[in-house]
Amino acid sequence: MNLTEMGKRATAVKYRLQALTTEEKNRALEHAARMLREHASEILTANARDLQQGRDNGMHSGLLDRLLLDSGRIDAMAQGLEQVAALPDPVGELLESFERPNGLRIEKCRVPLGVIGIIYESRPNVTADAFALCFKAGNAVILKGGSDALASNRAIAQVLRQALEDCGIDGDAIQLITDTDRAVTMQFMRLKEYVDVLIPRGGAGLIRAVVENSTVPVIETGTGNCHIYVDKDADIDMAIPIIINAKTQRIGVCNACESLVIHEAVREALLPRLQKALAEKQVEVRGDERVCAAMEGAVPAAEEDYGREYLDYIISMKTVDSLEEAIDHINRYSTHHSESIITADPAAAERFLNGVDAACVYVNASTRFTDGFEFGFGAEIGISTQKLHARGPMGLRELTSYKYRITGKGQIRG
Repeated sequence: MNLTEMGKRATAVKYRLQALTTEEKNRALEHAARMLREHASEILTANARDLQQGRDNGMHSGLLDRLLLDSGRIDAMAQGLEQVAALPDPVGELLESFERPNGLRIEKCRVPLGVIGIIYESRPNVTADAFALCFKAGNAVILKGGSDALASNRAIAQVLRQALEDCGIDGDAIQLITDTDRAVTMQFMRLKEYVDVLIPRGGAGLIRAVVENSTVPVIETGTGNCHIYVDKDADIDMAIPIIINAKTQRIGVCNACESLVIHEAVREALLPRLQKALAEKQVEVRGDERVCAAMEGAVPAAEEDYGREYLDYIISMKTVDSLEEAIDHINRYSTHHSESIITADPAAAERFLNGVDAACVYVNASTRFTDGFEFGFGAEIGISTQKLHARGPMGLRELTSYKYRITGKGQIRG
C-alpha cells in the first residue's frame, strides 16, 4: 500500500475514532493486551530474526538492548496498554467555560490531534506504546519503525490490528509502513495533506533529519545528554548508587546519565569510591585534569565528550568550583532532557531547579525516572525536549489539542 492510500485511510478512520466512547476504547485496549500475551511466542520469533540480523550487521550492544524483546518486556507492553486503559480519557475534557456579555456561552474542550505519524528506531515496544496512547486519545497513527526492528514491529502491529477488528473497530487505526527505502521516509515527512503531526523518536541524526525536512508540524523528542551534579553538600553515600543507577541500569536509553559534574569540595571524597563502583560495571571515565588526578584509569576528556550521548559504558566528568559554574556547564552541553543535583542544601536545590533549562530537573534522584510509565502516564510517546505544545514525557493529554464550542441564542454581531 502506498503512503497516499495509507494517509487517506488514516484520515477516514480518525473521525470514527473520535466518536468512540471511553468504554469502547478501554475494552479494545484490554483485549489488545491479552492478545499480546497470547501471541508472545510469534512476536519473540520475529524479534529473534531482527536480533540475529543486528548481530550480523555488527550492531552495538546498547542498540541490541533497545531491540531485544523477552517475555518480561512483552508483558510490560501489555501492562502499558492496560494502564492506558485505566487512565482518565482526555477527549472531551472541559478545560474552561465562560459567558460573554452578549450571552454567548464559550467552552474550551480537549479534542484529538487527528492523524499522528511516528518515526522511530530500534525499540519495538514503541509500536505498542504509541498505538495505545494515540488510540486512547482518539487519534489514528501511522508508524515508521527502523529496518532493524521490521519483523518485530510487523508482528506486534498485526496483533494490535486484529485486536481492534475483534472489537468491531477499523484496524486502520494503526498502520505500519514496511517499506525501508529512505525515499519513503522522506515522503512520509511531507504527507501534510493527511498527517496532522509528526513525532520522531530516536537518535540525534533521525530527529535532526525530521525537523529539517518535514513539512508536517513536528514535536521534537530529543536525545539525552543527561547530567548529574554532585554538590559540595552532597551525601556521598546517596550519590554513588544514584550515579550507578542512572549510568548503568540501562545504557541504551535517553534518560541514562552521560555526564557527571562534581564540585571540587567533594572530589577527593567521592571519586575513589565512585571509581570502584564504576569499575565493577566496566564503565570508562573521560574526565578533566582534576578527575584524572583522583581516578586511576580515567582518560582525558575531549571537548566533544561533554556534549555526547554515549549510549555506552562511558561517562564524562567535569570538576567545578561552584553551583553557578555547574549550572552554566550543564546548560551549555545539555540536550534539555533530564538533569539532576545531589545535595543536602535546599537553597542549592532550588537554585538548580530554577536555573537548569531542561524538561525534567531532579533533586536527589536518578534521571532514569524520566519515563511515562514512572510518571504515572501508563506509557509515553516520547520525551519532548522542545517548549511548544508539549515538554517532557508525553502522555495522553499531550496527544490532544482543544477547540472552542460556542452556544448562542440568536446573537449577531453588530
